[in-house]
Amino acid sequence: MQILVSGSIAYDRIMPFPGRFADHIMPDKIHILNVCFLVNGVNEKFGGTAGNIAYTLGLLGEKPRILASAGGKDFAGYAQWLEELEMDQTGIRIIPGELTASAYITTDQSDNQITGFNPAAMNYSSEYDFSTVVSQDALAVVAPGNLQDMAEYSRIYREKGVRYIFDPGQNIPAFSGDRMLEMLTGAEILISNDYELEMIMKNTGVDRAELLSRVKTIITTLGEQGCLVLRPGEETRLAAAKVSKVVDPTGAGDCFRAGLIKGLVEGRDVTEAAKVALTSAAYAVEHHGTQEHRFTVDEFWARYAENF
Repeated sequence: MQILVSGSIAYDRIMPFPGRFADHIMPDKIHILNVCFLVNGVNEKFGGTAGNIAYTLGLLGEKPRILASAGGKDFAGYAQWLEELEMDQTGIRIIPGELTASAYITTDQSDNQITGFNPAAMNYSSEYDFSTVVSQDALAVVAPGNLQDMAEYSRIYREKGVRYIFDPGQNIPAFSGDRMLEMLTGAEILISNDYELEMIMKNTGVDRAELLSRVKTIITTLGEQGCLVLRPGEETRLAAAKVSKVVDPTGAGDCFRAGLIKGLVEGRDVTEAAKVALTSAAYAVEHHGTQEHRFTVDEFWARYAENF
């Protein structure tokens, strides 16, 4: 089955601060904030929603196609990484003269974060040609990335009859309520965390029942509490997979989505696929970075069996 993963390609540049932000910010001077944090170097990691989802799908034995834009100035390192992973890059549009999207994350010793995000090449549509996509043999996910891609690709999937997972994430505020409803209508699954789902309902002015009349399934991730699978007349709460240690939850959502896709590709129903997703997410929280976890296919299914 052809797996299409649209979203972002980005570098995560993590800068650890050997102190606490609170010790350097005076509450009574917050209106004229001017601070400088001396950090202990920069750790560059590969990231972005599309990159992260595709990475874990690769570990699970799949060959997804990434649909995203990257910058001609600095994408070479990321491209080499994807090549080493034998990842399909034919859907990545390179924008000459632009940088690849980057998140600059400063983290203090209390795990507080200050992040600046430069979309750069993500401002450009990936302009993927869907003429060769066979609807019966394709599964897609529309993850946060270029806004035009999110709106256009969800429409194309709906018109072509391609099953797609709609994941608006941090881009929810960027769309009007009407546009959000248009994008999610016809999706196989609407996925978000519980806070994002509340934002979607507030943004669109509709409740869960109305959303379920537009999508087949709503999956709400609940962090360490697992997830909720909601279908018409059916609500299933699933516990999270056990983790050896919680190191960093960043990227767990993208890992969850990869596992969900893997389960669906195998022909599992959505509740069983969500169990695969929970197993996948467990790997992410045990590592710093969104593409740092490793496992073999056999190791993964052994862990799945232990939990579910």
